[in-house]
Amino acid sequence: MTAPVFVVDSLDALPGGECVVDGPEGRHAVSVKRLRPGEDVVLTDGRGHWADGVVKAAEGKDRLVVTDLESVHEEPAPVPRITVVQALPKGDRGELAVETMTEVGVDAIVPWAASRCVTRWKGDRGLKALAKWRATAREAGKQSRRVRFPEVADAATTQRVAALLAGAGFAAVLHESGDLPLATADLPAEGEIVLVVGPEGGVSPEELALFTEAGARPYVLGPTVLRTSTAGTAAAALLLGRTGRWG
Repeated sequence: MTAPVFVVDSLDALPGGECVVDGPEGRHAVSVKRLRPGEDVVLTDGRGHWADGVVKAAEGKDRLVVTDLESVHEEPAPVPRITVVQALPKGDRGELAVETMTEVGVDAIVPWAASRCVTRWKGDRGLKALAKWRATAREAGKQSRRVRFPEVADAATTQRVAALLAGAGFAAVLHESGDLPLATADLPAEGEIVLVVGPEGGVSPEELALFTEAGARPYVLGPTVLRTSTAGTAAAALLLGRTGRWG
């Protein structure tokens, strides 16, 4: 099994090849994972930089001293970049979508306030919901041993989504009206793939028309109907396999 991953603010300066992991991360390492001297760990800033290390000491309940951090590596940004525009699901299904999309390897997630969304992010409630999505991406990134966590953007309007689609190398909307399966789409070798996942009520005709005008096409994923919280993960896995990022 690969070594557990812990997040630090920066790997720019590691005096003497050591680093202290404290706060919530240190507490998780010492009190939850119960790491002991001699065990291997990976430290990352979540932005592609990482270093292998060895636990030197576990002190108190929330302080982990990591040593043997001889060099910092950088994982190149993967290509093509895969962004999923995720309509806001009800309840905690949003965090489920973020968690599983992070685990499969999505690079960016854009929350979308579609017209048919029951959930609305407004004021403090919206800020708390966005913070939950970002915290979920961070924890899922660690769990899946990623060192480059997905970006979770601010909630986007339909106009903003259209602009993202217009700038993409490949733009798709999962929609039942699609006459082409996503599994046979002609995908770019580089640039950005942007995939739109609608709410439980579906993408409205007006939204679909705007997205089509921006250069997107409607595609079908398969013969079954998936929940909005699982469709993005299934589609992303398909795209990752077809682009060679899974291989």
